Amino acid sequence: MEATAKYNRGNPAVKRILQEVKEMQSNPSPDFMAMPLEVPDPTLHPAFTYPEDIFEWQFAILGPRDSEFEGGIYHGRIQLPSDYPFKPPSFMLLTPSGRFEIQKKICLSISNYHPEHWQPSWSVRTALVALIAFMPTPGGGALGSLDFKKEDRRALAIKSREAPPKFGSAERQKVIDEIHEQMLSRAPPVPQLLTNETNEETNQLPASDSSDEHAHKAVGGVNTSGSNSDSVNNDLPRPDSESEIVQHIVEGRTEGVSNHSRANLSRESIPRVAQTPQNPVVAIQKPKHDRLLTLAAFGLTLAIMALVIKKFFKINGLAGYIEGKF
Repeated sequence: MEATAKYNRGNPAVKRILQEVKEMQSNPSPDFMAMPLEVPDPTLHPAFTYPEDIFEWQFAILGPRDSEFEGGIYHGRIQLPSDYPFKPPSFMLLTPSGRFEIQKKICLSISNYHPEHWQPSWSVRTALVALIAFMPTPGGGALGSLDFKKEDRRALAIKSREAPPKFGSAERQKVIDEIHEQMLSRAPPVPQLLTNETNEETNQLPASDSSDEHAHKAVGGVNTSGSNSDSVNNDLPRPDSESEIVQHIVEGRTEGVSNHSRANLSRESIPRVAQTPQNPVVAIQKPKHDRLLTLAAFGLTLAIMALVIKKFFKINGLAGYIEGKF
């Protein structure tokens, strides 16, 4: 139990991880396998007790059925933050799939790229269910995403079964090899392309309706369990319902593309808004009717002055000058 002393079991993150490890072992999924590189309690899984890090998980998922990934075995890493489950994990794929880049953190609505979407009630199991559901959806330019042709993805699915990826230390590789052997025994064969399938259909990416259907199937293929609790220190909370998971997947797909695929736009391409001077000079203009009244008053004044002058001349016998009579 040397490894147990390495971690404080009173720490919420450590306690939650241990609960998830126990739940994974007591209720395994046919669609994926995951575990931390170190399981502190050898009674949980003696074959995987290595002096590594319980915050880093090794996993493998099966490609979703009725897709070009069916039959493939895809390995990857999950890095859990120190304040898990209040912050989301990061994901990295190690097996080429044509959907995600390898050895690069990928942008998903369940990953550390979108902490605003993550919920503490979700778990590693929930995240892997969502990852499977993401496989047949379009990459859309999100970070770490690829959009290979269907035939290329099928070829990679076949190749993924041949041998596990080589990555990390000898202890880590031993875990990867063991996971691969177990997943290979569960994986269905890779379906071959139909002979009447046209090139256009082969090269076309799955439509959104098809993606949602795959997401439902991927979620439906996993049997989740656990007790419902608001505290991470109690029993592991149950993941969200299938429809809610799919909804988060669809929303996250759009969000991931909008937030990160557009991040490289240059500042010059952003329209600039004209700024108002700090001390503007205000030109005060009189309304039109005020100007007319002013002109009328000025004209009336001139007429009155002319009458006064004429009367003055008339009184003083000088009216002839004005009338042109001498």
